[in-house]
Amino acid sequence: MPDCQRLAILGSTGSIGTQTLEIVRLFPDRFRVVALTARSNAAMLARQAREFRPRCVVIGAEEGRRLLEEELAGTGIRVLYGQEGLCEAAALDEVDTVMAGLVGFAGLESVLSALGTGKKVALANKETLVVAGALVRQRLHENGGSLIPVDSEHSAIFQCLVGEPQSRVEELVLTASGGPFRSRPYSTFVEITPEEALAHPNWSMGAKITIDSATMMNKGLEVIEAHWLFDVEPDRISVLVHPQSIIHSMVTFEDGSTKAQLGLPDMKIPIQYALSYPDRWPAPHARLDWSQLKQLDFEEPDLEKFRCLRLAYEALEAGGTAPAVLNAANEQAVSLFLNGKVRFSDIPALIEAVMSDAEVEPVSDLEQLVAFDTAARSAVLEHARAGTI
Repeated sequence: MPDCQRLAILGSTGSIGTQTLEIVRLFPDRFRVVALTARSNAAMLARQAREFRPRCVVIGAEEGRRLLEEELAGTGIRVLYGQEGLCEAAALDEVDTVMAGLVGFAGLESVLSALGTGKKVALANKETLVVAGALVRQRLHENGGSLIPVDSEHSAIFQCLVGEPQSRVEELVLTASGGPFRSRPYSTFVEITPEEALAHPNWSMGAKITIDSATMMNKGLEVIEAHWLFDVEPDRISVLVHPQSIIHSMVTFEDGSTKAQLGLPDMKIPIQYALSYPDRWPAPHARLDWSQLKQLDFEEPDLEKFRCLRLAYEALEAGGTAPAVLNAANEQAVSLFLNGKVRFSDIPALIEAVMSDAEVEPVSDLEQLVAFDTAARSAVLEHARAGTI
């Protein structure tokens, strides 16, 4: 690792991006911010650019482009636009490390661009591996880059595996908070509002990820991601509900020993570890007070109540393009729910309907995945309009 990492932050105005910049502020001598990107928040992106003076910024919205060009006039900071600009920023020669903090399928192409130039990618975009795990592995093999997980669960597993032979892993255990509806009767799920679903009990995250946590699709996507990250088969990846969110995940080995990574629910810790690995840097993040930690609870997830988790396992077992369909249908269904177009209980129903109609093909290239993504989103909209769920 170079003494000063040259950093591109994809999604710098979102939850992961803003917390990554907090880490940069903690260690100003260890980083040089080269690129910052945002989907639509041009005002915040301009403020970040004036503070960190990157070589370029990227915005997804046309009106944001004009605002940025005005705000950054005379600074020498280039303003790029859209998916093409995003991929250019991710692949810049001046960049060593890419923080992939974009949410959803929209982050896939830029991650592939970064890996295509052999960069270190700190991956907070789980959909990249869910949709295109085979393509990601191919890029890593061909170009010699590296992939370090940022999700708290995958960071925990990654840390537990340091120094351990991969061949001795028996099981990966992903922990889940259970979200805001762990104890809520399933019969009332039709009444759940977006405001209720966005009130996560432990973590502060973006809207889409928070809804995914409420449906437990987030954990399903993490199961698929874990398969590709750690090369472990689906029947050796389990999920355990742990409401306190103190144990972030565990690894059981063939000798019966289990390692767990613990900490307060604070995303800055796995973000910093992804950037500092293989080193650990002293930081003022909050510590566990063991004297106040009275109990740690665990329970099996209810796959009938939280059907999204079951659907994710089914997509992983089906393989090929099935996870891409799962992911696209989920993104579209969550968007409809947040906009008041469907009920909370309709989310898994829409996903299951679209998955049952879709054919599964082996993954061949990005264009194929884009086509399946587009078709799945259209199918969700058709089902929602027709009320056929």
